[in-house]
Amino acid sequence: MDLNLVSNLWAMGAPQGQPPQGGLIGFIISLLPLIIIFVIFYFLLIRPQQKRMKEHQKFLSELRPGQKVFTTGGIVGKIVKIEGDIVWLEVDKDTNIPVVKGYIAGPINF
Repeated sequence: MDLNLVSNLWAMGAPQGQPPQGGLIGFIISLLPLIIIFVIFYFLLIRPQQKRMKEHQKFLSELRPGQKVFTTGGIVGKIVKIEGDIVWLEVDKDTNIPVVKGYIAGPINF
């Protein structure tokens, strides 16, 4: 291809009498894939995680003595008493350990 022809086409720009391409509609169309990706991420990742966090907070607020639970570290025990954010677990006969309430992972159902 002739280099002179390419430089002349480049210098010409848009044909006379036509509005420039793009504008508001072009901008919206260029953002559309990003918006669709965000919506997919919201419904597949963000929303379910928020739901799990809400259920876990409800579980933690309903803890009571006598309930058997396990911690995120894998310790299994029965709740002896709750003092604010500290939960005392009985892991063996006459062996109680303090655990931060946020580290209680879930109930033991057996």
